[in-house]
Amino acid sequence: VYGALVAMVQPDMKKLVAYSSVSHLGIVVLGLCALTVNGVQGAVYQMLAHGISTGGLFLIVGMLSDRRHTRAIAEFGGLKAVMPKLVGAFLLITLASIGLPGMNGFIGEFLILLGTFTSGTLNHARLFTSLAATGVILSAVYMLWMFQRVNYGPVTNDKNRGLRDLSVREWIVIAPICAMAIIMGVAPNIFLKPMEQSVRRTIEQIVGVPGPLNAGVAGTVPRATLPSAPFAIAPASSAGAASSTPPAIGSPSLSSR
Repeated sequence: VYGALVAMVQPDMKKLVAYSSVSHLGIVVLGLCALTVNGVQGAVYQMLAHGISTGGLFLIVGMLSDRRHTRAIAEFGGLKAVMPKLVGAFLLITLASIGLPGMNGFIGEFLILLGTFTSGTLNHARLFTSLAATGVILSAVYMLWMFQRVNYGPVTNDKNRGLRDLSVREWIVIAPICAMAIIMGVAPNIFLKPMEQSVRRTIEQIVGVPGPLNAGVAGTVPRATLPSAPFAIAPASSAGAASSTPPAIGSPSLSSR
């Protein structure tokens, strides 16, 4: 949330994109701390998506800076009428960055929020989920506000009237990024399925058998996938009565079965 608020007041496009990274990666850390399958998978997926969308934003800002030799938002305006192809690519990557459904940013953020909300190992999980959702909303505010000021409205600066649109070389660079943003949004299982088993095993090693708070909750490790824990139970006496020797320290009680 703090990163989103700082990004909102930035007059420089590059600094705004940089602080947006702080905000997005804060959500990634929350997904990792949730220690649920959905949360950790969402965090890994969001890191991949963030590399695509934020890399594309830095490329767009660099193209504008190369043409105008400035990154100040106030120096632009009305670019939609001057360079529509660049603005179209700019819009697509911006929507991917703010998590529009159908784009790569939505999948990771949704899984993180879902995994955090259902976490039984993270204290105040629902409060953190609410704060993270607020950060997602703020990301749409500052990104769309920046996009509107740079690309819409009248051309107020005469230096912007002669700006050239995307060249073939720039298209070759930016088109794969736009395509990947869409592919990751409409076919996330290409990336989610290969990482699922390793994510589950990692959570098993950290959390172990899910406790009563998160057992059976969507996004946690199902009990059926966990190896049975060894029980250190003393043998019964010859009379058939249970031994009075207590179970070893760290072993689950019989009632936990």
